[in-house]
Amino acid sequence: MPEGDAIHRAARQLQVLTGQRVEVETPHPRAALKHLEERLDGRVLESVEAVGKNVLLRFEGGLVLRSHLRMNGRWRVEPRGTARRGRPWLVLRGAEHEAVLWNGPVLELGGVVPPLGPDILGPEPDYGTMLERLRTQPQRAVGDALLDQRLVAGIGNMWKAEALWHARLSPWRSVADVSDEELRDTLAAAHRLMQGRLDGARPLHRVYRRAGRACGRCGATIRSYPQGENARMAYWCPGCQTGGRQPAA
Repeated sequence: MPEGDAIHRAARQLQVLTGQRVEVETPHPRAALKHLEERLDGRVLESVEAVGKNVLLRFEGGLVLRSHLRMNGRWRVEPRGTARRGRPWLVLRGAEHEAVLWNGPVLELGGVVPPLGPDILGPEPDYGTMLERLRTQPQRAVGDALLDQRLVAGIGNMWKAEALWHARLSPWRSVADVSDEELRDTLAAAHRLMQGRLDGARPLHRVYRRAGRACGRCGATIRSYPQGENARMAYWCPGCQTGGRQPAA
């Protein structure tokens, strides 16, 4: 699933169309059912904003289009007239560029964003409010809680695993068992890693999708196991990320 840094990167790329009167097409039949072309074609795209894992596109006349990429969605910005195969969900065509949305099942005109916690990639992350919201889930495993967009917006499975490794926290520890300092260190690590990726740094995975390999910090064997109601895969090092009710080996 695209995480917060990918959404902010998409919003940055889409900025090339802001201020332009765009042509709108919905080649995919499921997108065509939403009548976006009829409502948006020929309007000025006034702004593009990333909010958590959502992209909000604001058009003249007060119309706001919300895009959520779920597992496989992708925005691409290409020179106008670029040849392509397949049927994208949405095409926004400007004077020199066009933005193309592939596999984007959530397209809602109205822009109502579900209740979200503070954005981890905000210019000044509101760690205080993030901590307050996480503390409302004391019995929840911290790895599971970090993925709840109502508590902290933008963190996905990959950056959750990496941030917890950097903070030396086991994903299986309960929120109640984690100090404010440890939570803040984890959130700060997530912000630092995601901002670095957004700025072009190549991610170096310490635990994510490295189950069965040696931890680069302590040498123990990295493990993985599904976590939470949605069974998202947790990755951690049992040697230097200890505590909590870890699943049996």
